[in-house]
Amino acid sequence: MTAMVTRRSMIDRMRQAALLDAHAYEDVEADTGATGQAAAVVALAAVSQGLGAAMHGSAGVVAGAVAALLGWVVWAGVTYVVGDKILGGTATWGELLRTLGFAQSPGVLGVLAIVPGFGGLVRLALAVWILIAGIIAIRQALDFSTGKAVLTAVIGWLTLAIPLLLLLRVAGTP
Repeated sequence: MTAMVTRRSMIDRMRQAALLDAHAYEDVEADTGATGQAAAVVALAAVSQGLGAAMHGSAGVVAGAVAALLGWVVWAGVTYVVGDKILGGTATWGELLRTLGFAQSPGVLGVLAIVPGFGGLVRLALAVWILIAGIIAIRQALDFSTGKAVLTAVIGWLTLAIPLLLLLRVAGTP
């Protein structure tokens, strides 16, 4: 059975994904041509969040964008292994790339973190929003329960966060 793909603009898809519309995630899951759009969403969100942290210099913006793209690919891979191979979901790595890419849509508001006194609050709110969007993306792509989606997201996040935190600690970054 082939899913029906609705051709929408990237901006419309981003808006729907940010509004946590499950149909938006189903749409990009089924649209194999949307992988480039998903990569663009991740890059836009990364640059926006980097601009929000502009006080750390332009190198931080570039490094943040590269790290976001690599993190997206790795998170989709870990999510694929955990969700599809271990927990019995039904998705391809490409479907997870697309849905998790669009789950980064709220990140375009990261530029608001440049407002003095509100940067930390903006970053925290966006992190929670993106996590919730990621759980919906995982649930829709893997076609399983919200509970399994939460478990998959947490395992994937820990798989990325723990080595990153250890690397930062070794590098002497607080």
